[in-house]
Amino acid sequence: MHGPRNIAKIQDRMRPVRLWLYTVALLVALMVMIGGTTRLTGSGLSITEWKPVTGIVPPLSEQAWQSEFEGYKKIPQYQEINRGMSLSEFKLIYFWEWTHRALGRVIGVVFLFPLLWFAWKGLVDRTLGWKLGGLFLLGGLQGAIGWWMVASGLSVRTDVSQYRLAIHLTTASFIFAAIIAVAASLEIRVREKVPPRIRALAGAILALVFVQIFLGAIVAKTNAGLTFNTWPLMDGNFIPPLSQLFTMSPWWKNLFENVMTVQFDHRMVAYAVFALAAWHMCQTYTAPSSVRFHASHVFALITAQAALGIATLLLAAPFALALLHQLGAVIVLAAATRHVALLGRK
Repeated sequence: MHGPRNIAKIQDRMRPVRLWLYTVALLVALMVMIGGTTRLTGSGLSITEWKPVTGIVPPLSEQAWQSEFEGYKKIPQYQEINRGMSLSEFKLIYFWEWTHRALGRVIGVVFLFPLLWFAWKGLVDRTLGWKLGGLFLLGGLQGAIGWWMVASGLSVRTDVSQYRLAIHLTTASFIFAAIIAVAASLEIRVREKVPPRIRALAGAILALVFVQIFLGAIVAKTNAGLTFNTWPLMDGNFIPPLSQLFTMSPWWKNLFENVMTVQFDHRMVAYAVFALAAWHMCQTYTAPSSVRFHASHVFALITAQAALGIATLLLAAPFALALLHQLGAVIVLAAATRHVALLGRK
């Protein structure tokens, strides 16, 4: 059992590791936002090859730019949507996709080399080492998932698969949350015991936030947010008729391809997240002050995100609001993750 003085020493010793992890988490959040910008600007298919190492170098000559442009001209998106695009217009969409991929490589470097340094200095024990090593490997897998997503739009489709986009975004969100959870686990504090029901509900909120992020990606890729732009009613109903929600066969395709069902699911999960967060805030009324603070913080952020989501819907998802709504999801995920991580210690 650590005394207060030893706890303070451990906290000071691990401070550089925590700051490093939170810095990496910020870079991952930036990566998610640039990914959102890439999607909203239709830039994701502008680079038609995956070069994990040499791809960090952008075209440096007019000939190199023409070569990249010729590759883009061969895919359906150019032929069916962007035919006649100028080279300068191509350079703009290329910029966003290249920035997205380049930042992924930067994150890998920012993660790996400090990890090796901290391990050499004896700040990473075996348990922490396994966690961080697993996160590094997952980051590499995320790069492969990103290319798998892009590849879905290079031959038949004019955009990427909503299934693959949702997996790509959810994996990024998991990496982001895991980094924050590991960083929070290094914040050793003397804390009163918290009833299991409080931990359980905080965990349920976090799980639903992940579900909502996945559904948000489906909404974005199917352009479901550009339809049924009223609230709280949807096409004149709070709950649309089942005959409209399940028009596709097999039934499960409606969850991913029927724009009415996709948007309806996103709305319903939003209500569930809001209700659970409100309930959780109330149940922490007699809990330690730090627990009440974090529960109230999570509820406030979820409330703001819900309001932002309604505004985005009513205004038919303008660029700035759509991107801000995605940022809101990242912030809510960070707060909910840290809350759960801090509650996890007895």
